[in-house]
Amino acid sequence: MSFVTAATRDRRPLFETGRVADLMVEALLHYRKLGHYKLHAYVVMPSQLHLLLTPQSIALAHAVELIKNGFAYRMDSEQSIWEHSFTAYSVANIHDLELVRTYLHHIPVRANLVSVPELYPYSSAYHRPVRENIPAPALTNPLLSLH
Repeated sequence: MSFVTAATRDRRPLFETGRVADLMVEALLHYRKLGHYKLHAYVVMPSQLHLLLTPQSIALAHAVELIKNGFAYRMDSEQSIWEHSFTAYSVANIHDLELVRTYLHHIPVRANLVSVPELYPYSSAYHRPVRENIPAPALTNPLLSLH
């Protein structure tokens, strides 16, 4: 399991627009549904993507490239959207999973975009009863994932 951060090229705030952020979430859920990774948590910030995921039968770098390229394809963009590299940290155990998921979900709060994580619409903490058929992860159950 890894905590991954990918940034847009020159930190452009591409995901400030709801339509564009929705395309990013769509790409994340598409490759998750295809079984390329288990998606434990995510947050799409204006110029960054933060993920907690476990690749399934592919390398972490390949999973991140699928996500980045899948988004670029949905944007129908020929220009470079992403920085070439990304950062990743291993998450060793269930306790660390809980800590990282909580940290990740609070990024929009720390950025003063919302008052509580559940209000940020481009995050797995957001309650999506109509928009998505995916429950928000319960922070009390660290084994729960979005896969």
